[in-house]
Amino acid sequence: MNSFTPTKDDKFSFGLWTVGWQGVDVFGTAVRPAMDPVHAVEKLAELGAAAVTFHDDDVVPDDSTRGQVLERFTKALADTGMGVEMMTTNLFSHPVFKDGGLTANDRQVRRYALAKVLRNVDLAAELGATTYVLWGGREGAESGGSKDVRAALDRYKESMDLLCAYVREQGYNIRFAIEPKPNEPRGDILLPSIGHAIAFINDLADPELVGINPEVGHEQMASLNYAHGIAQALWHGKLYHIDLNGQHGPRFDQDLRFGAGNLREAFWTVDVLQGSGRYPAYDGHIHFDYKPPRTEDEDGVWETARGCMRNYLILREKVNAFRADPEVAEALAAARVAELNEPTLAEGESLADLRGASYDPDALGNRGLGFERLDQLAMEHLLGVR
Repeated sequence: MNSFTPTKDDKFSFGLWTVGWQGVDVFGTAVRPAMDPVHAVEKLAELGAAAVTFHDDDVVPDDSTRGQVLERFTKALADTGMGVEMMTTNLFSHPVFKDGGLTANDRQVRRYALAKVLRNVDLAAELGATTYVLWGGREGAESGGSKDVRAALDRYKESMDLLCAYVREQGYNIRFAIEPKPNEPRGDILLPSIGHAIAFINDLADPELVGINPEVGHEQMASLNYAHGIAQALWHGKLYHIDLNGQHGPRFDQDLRFGAGNLREAFWTVDVLQGSGRYPAYDGHIHFDYKPPRTEDEDGVWETARGCMRNYLILREKVNAFRADPEVAEALAAARVAELNEPTLAEGESLADLRGASYDPDALGNRGLGFERLDQLAMEHLLGVR
């Protein structure tokens, strides 16, 4: 029986803010002590993870100890064989960012935020990270009159264009990934969904350097289908990074471990990442961005990290079995799924051929599609009875 034990070849990665979350929320104080980032790196390596990610403030303080702390952290990475595959900047915790960073009304705040990102892009390059994520959790508003949205998008674009130009000038092997979210902590956040972010990226000066980092819970908070969203991001060539977790529909951002919440959508998410039986598999790191619940002590924290990886491996096996099942192949054929790959207008045909063809809409309308059988087969694989 498969032990579903992860290895570094699985390319699992964790944000240090995940296992290091102390359980603080708006109604309660910390339930766990602060975790040493070196300890987190060592324990995640022991569990089979391949890499870590972090906000600048998670690891490197902005004081005289910065060099000493960084030296200790990089030694832990070398000793464990772990990498840093992504970095990001905290532009949301400090009071200076209460109206956002890159789109704050206050020009001096914007300048400070951009300088903070630039400094940490340098650090990301030094540590070998190839993706730099920008989550605009405070880039938004609670009331209509307080934010000129068109001007805010101008400033967002200005910052992204400057960051891309800087990366090009420095010769860094880094791409940026925008992380959409509809709300929380702001009432309404700019670039709230995958579609909004991709549309924005298309108007940047250097769109090739910018993609997206969609998170399961963020899309589901807006009642959107995460698996469909990442499929479209792959279609655009813009899935530069992913954040996997669990969520129970449109409510607050729960950040459950991956597989908890909407298990069916987790199954289809893994199916998309594995290529859905037709496309190349997603080749980036499988990154988990979740929060161990307040109910857990440190042992429980590691149980949730283990659960994220184990659930992904279990679902990957079930997805592969589903795609290899002869009955599924028959059901896919009956549902004409592969026919969608055929151009509606064949090579050599004209619109006149299409308009002049004979159709029987009643017969076509009466034809069953067989989707329920196909979906039931997927359910049975997910439930472990096939």
